[in-house]
Amino acid sequence: MSKKPTTPSQIAGNKKAYHEYFIEEHYEAGIALQGWEVKSLRASRAHLKESYVLLRDGEAFLFGCHISPLTSASTHVQADPTRTRKLLLHKEEIGRLIGSVERKGYTLIPLSMYWKHNRAKLDIGLARGKKEHDKRASEKDRDWERDKQRLMRER
Repeated sequence: MSKKPTTPSQIAGNKKAYHEYFIEEHYEAGIALQGWEVKSLRASRAHLKESYVLLRDGEAFLFGCHISPLTSASTHVQADPTRTRKLLLHKEEIGRLIGSVERKGYTLIPLSMYWKHNRAKLDIGLARGKKEHDKRASEKDRDWERDKQRLMRER
């Protein structure tokens, strides 16, 4: 019996990251979770809005990600919604990221959290911060694209 290929379904997203940063590269990382966190993620109770990724001692960690505990799932466990979670990446990927972050001045931003083959994954973006004029320019481009589409529909 063959398995159907599963499409990734999104748990949480970080739209603000695309407004604040230029995303250069994407990396997919696994997340080390506790049981109550997995149940909360199944109920889509996660927020990436103010989270970030740090590299320490050759390992990657997710800070500031808020996973709200379910009252039914965490009765016997003291749940910490914003605990630091370890990210699972290959050693070569971590080495590449360390080089980019420390030498070239990039930042690691979590972009989205999703399910892939029943495992929670995190899409990490290697990003460079936007200046205020960059944000205005990208807004202007987005507005122009929307107006262009509207004009094309009217014809």
